[in-house]
Amino acid sequence: MNDSIVAKVTALPPLREAIAAAGFSAKRSLGQNFLLDLNLTRRIARAAGNLEAGTTIEIGPGPGGLTRALLIEGAGHVIAVERDRRAAEALAPLVSAAGGRLELVEGDALKVDLATLGKPPRRVVANLPYNIATRLLLGWLETPSSFESLTLMFQKEVADRLIAGPGDDAYGRLSVLVGWLCNVSRVTDVPPSAFTPSPKVWSSVVRLAPRSEPLEPADRRTLERITEAAFAQRRKMLRQSLKRFGGDVLLEAAGVEPTQRPERLSIAEFCSLARALHDRENTA
Repeated sequence: MNDSIVAKVTALPPLREAIAAAGFSAKRSLGQNFLLDLNLTRRIARAAGNLEAGTTIEIGPGPGGLTRALLIEGAGHVIAVERDRRAAEALAPLVSAAGGRLELVEGDALKVDLATLGKPPRRVVANLPYNIATRLLLGWLETPSSFESLTLMFQKEVADRLIAGPGDDAYGRLSVLVGWLCNVSRVTDVPPSAFTPSPKVWSSVVRLAPRSEPLEPADRRTLERITEAAFAQRRKMLRQSLKRFGGDVLLEAAGVEPTQRPERLSIAEFCSLARALHDRENTA
C-alpha cells in the first residue's frame, strides 16, 4: 500500500465528525449499524488476509468505517456496494484520499453478481445487514470458487450455526451446507456497544475460506432437501424424518443407522444420504 494514501486516509476527520457533517444517520429499514472503532475494523480487515492483490468487495460501507480499515491495511482495490445513495456524500472524502483504490457501486447486494466485480482473487469483507445476511451468504456460495475468502459480520446466533459441528446445539442445515463448501472459523465476538446505533444482540465476525472441492461428493440441491427434512424434526430418528425419501431403505443404502438423530450426523454422512437419494431418483 502506498504510504501517502495511508497518511491521507488516517488524516481524515474521525468518523463521528464525518457522519455529522454529511447528516448521515443509520436507517433501520436498511439494517444499518455503523462500526466506528478503527482498532476493531482494522482487526477485521487483517483477518481477511493479504489484501494487496485482486479485489476486496465490501457490502454496505455506510460512512466507511470498515472501508477506511481495508485501505489502511493495504487493499489494492476496494469495490464497495451500497444501495443507500446518502453514502456517496459521506464517502466522497475517502474516495478522494484513496487515490483510485476505492470504487463505489450503487446497487442492491442481493442483485449484484459479485463474481463479475473487479479482478480475481476476490474476497468479501463486510458488516452485513442482519436481515439478509444468510441469504447473501448462500447466494455467494452458489459459486464458492469465485471467492478467495469471505470475512463477514453476522448476528452471533447465526455465526454459531455456521461454525457448529455434530452434537452442538446450534448444528443444523446451515452448518452442514457451509461446512461442506468452506473451512469456517470465528475471528471475534463483538458487543452491541461497538455499533452506532447499538443492536440488541451480540455479533460475531466469521471467516469462510471456500474449499477447492466440496468436502464430499454430493448434489447440492439433494443435500439441501435431505438436511431440510432431517432438521425439520431434529429430535426424531432419521427413519422417521426421512420417511418420505424411503426411510430405512435410503438409510441402509447410505450406510447410516436408522436410529440416528440428525444433530449427530457428520457432514460426510449427510453427503452419503444425498448421494443415495440422488442415485435412487435418477435410476428409478
